[in-house]
Amino acid sequence: MKAEKSGRVKNRKSRLHMGNKIQEVLMITPMTIGFLLFSVYPIFWVLRWSFFNYNGYSVPEFVGLENFIRAITRDQAYWNSLKNTFIIAGLKMIIEIPLSLVLAVILNNKLKGSAVFRVIYFLPSVFSIAVVGLIFSILFSAYNGIVNAVLLQGGIISRNIAWFSDKKHAMFVIILVSLWTTFGLNMIYFLMGLQNISRSLYECASIDGAGKLQQFFYITVPLVAPILQLVLMLSVLGTMKMTDLILVLTNGAPGGSTEVVMTYIFKYFFSYGDNAARDVQFGYASAMAVITALILGVVTVIYLRISRKMQEIEE
Repeated sequence: MKAEKSGRVKNRKSRLHMGNKIQEVLMITPMTIGFLLFSVYPIFWVLRWSFFNYNGYSVPEFVGLENFIRAITRDQAYWNSLKNTFIIAGLKMIIEIPLSLVLAVILNNKLKGSAVFRVIYFLPSVFSIAVVGLIFSILFSAYNGIVNAVLLQGGIISRNIAWFSDKKHAMFVIILVSLWTTFGLNMIYFLMGLQNISRSLYECASIDGAGKLQQFFYITVPLVAPILQLVLMLSVLGTMKMTDLILVLTNGAPGGSTEVVMTYIFKYFFSYGDNAARDVQFGYASAMAVITALILGVVTVIYLRISRKMQEIEE
C-alpha cells in the first residue's frame, strides 16, 4: 500500500512538473516569436543584403565588399554624420549626467512639493519624440518663434536668430531638446539609487564634521557609481540611435551638416524629405548599418572594460 501511494504521489508530482513546464513554454513563446521576427531576422536580413546592390524591386546584384569599401573610403558624409553623433553624445553627457544627479540629490531630501517636481521633470520622457521635435521647431522658428521673441524683448539679441540655418545654432537646439527629453528619466534612475543609501552614513559623516559637499563626493557619488555606469551607457547608446528627433527638428539641415548616423542610414533605406530624389539603396544602407553596429559594439566593449578596471581599483 505504501509503495502504491508513493507511486501515485510521484506520478502526480511528475504531471504537475510537466504541466508547469508546458505553461512556462507557452508563456515565453509569444515573446520568443517576437524576438525572432523583429530582432534576429532583421539582423540576418541586413547582413545578407549588405553584400548586394539592391533597391527593393530590381534584381539583386552581388557586389561582395564593395558597399563596405564605399562607406569606409569614399563616403565622407557618412563619417561626418558619425562625428556629429559622437559630438552630440559627448556634449549631452557632460551636461545631462551632473544635472540629473544634482536634481536627484535635491529631490531626495524630502523637500515640500518634491513629488510634484519629480513628475514635472519626468513628463518630457513620456512625450512622443516626434511631437517634441515639432513643438521645438515652432518655438525656435526664425521669424515667429517664441524663443526669438523673448530674447528680443529681453534685449539679449538685436535681431532674430535663424536657429536652423547655421550648424552651431542647430546643434545647440538638438542638444537642448535631447537633454529636455531624457534628463528626467536619468534623474529617476539616480533617485532610486539614492534611496538605497542608508541615512546613517550621512549622520555619521555629519558627526565627524563632514559638510554637505564632502558627503556628496565621498558618500553619494561612490555609492551611486553602479547607477552612474548604467546611465552613461544608456545615454551614449540612446544618442547613437537618435533618429526621429533629427528628422522632425532639422532633417539634417543646413545642407546635411546636422545629419546623424541613423538618419543618414535611414535616408538610404527610404526616400525622405529633401532626399526624396535619392535612390533607395538597401544594400548600401545595410552595409552602413553593419559598420555602425560594429562601432557601437567596440564603444560598448571599451566602456565595459574601463568600468570593470575602475571597479577593481576601487575594491
